[in-house]
Amino acid sequence: MNGELSGRVIAVTGATGGIGRALCLAAAARGAQLILLARNEGKLRALHAELEAISPDAALMAPLDLEKAIAGDYDRIAAAVEQRFGRLDGLVHCAALLGTLTPVELYDVPTWCRVMHVNLTAAFALTQVLLPALRRAPDASVIFTSSSVGRKGRAHWGAYAASKFAVEGLSQVLADELSGSSRVRVNTINPGPARTLMRRQAYPSENLESVPLPETLLEPYLLLLGPRGAGTTGQALSSQ
Repeated sequence: MNGELSGRVIAVTGATGGIGRALCLAAAARGAQLILLARNEGKLRALHAELEAISPDAALMAPLDLEKAIAGDYDRIAAAVEQRFGRLDGLVHCAALLGTLTPVELYDVPTWCRVMHVNLTAAFALTQVLLPALRRAPDASVIFTSSSVGRKGRAHWGAYAASKFAVEGLSQVLADELSGSSRVRVNTINPGPARTLMRRQAYPSENLESVPLPETLLEPYLLLLGPRGAGTTGQALSSQ
C-alpha cells in the first residue's frame, strides 16, 4: 500500500500533533503531497523537515490559527491550493480544543464559545472555501475527526462533546448535499483513545503506556483518503 496515495493532495488541520502528525507522516510515505495546517510555526517547520526527508516537495506549510482566523486567512489558503495544485484530493480535520471537563451548569461561556468555534465553525468555514478545489478532484475525500462522546453524550464533557455531535451532523448534511452531484465523499472517524496531549489533559492520572499510539489508529483515514474508500460517504467510522 506504500503508493496508494501517490499523486493525491491532502490538507490536514492540526497537522503538528497527535493523529494529525501521524497521518501526515503515513500519507507522505504512501506518496501523498501534504498541506500542513497548524498554528505553531516552529512545529510546522519541524514536521515539514521530517516530510521532506521522506520525499522532496512532500509538503506545503500553511500556518493557520483556527481560533483567530478571519475570512481573508481562509481565502488565502484556498488561493494557495488553487495556484499550486489546482485541486484538492483530501481534507482531514484533526484540529480540536478540549475545553474543560465541567458540568454544563458551571461551564464557562467564553470557553464554550472557543471550543465550538474551533471544533465546528472553523472546520465548516475551511471546508466551505476548499469545496471548489475538492470538486475539481477526480475522487475527493473529506474526513471529520469525531469522538465517542460525540456519538453518546457523557457527563462533564460539555462543549467538546456538543461540538463533536455537531460535527457528526455537519458531515451527514454535507455528504447528503454532495451525493449524486459531485465526486466528493464525506465521513467521520472516531479514532478512540490515543496517546496524545489532549488525552493527557482529559485523563491526567491515566497510564499513557496503556493507550494506543496515534500511528496505530490510522487505517480508516488512509482507507478513506485513497482508492479503497471510493463510494464510501455519509458514514461514521471508528479506528477501534
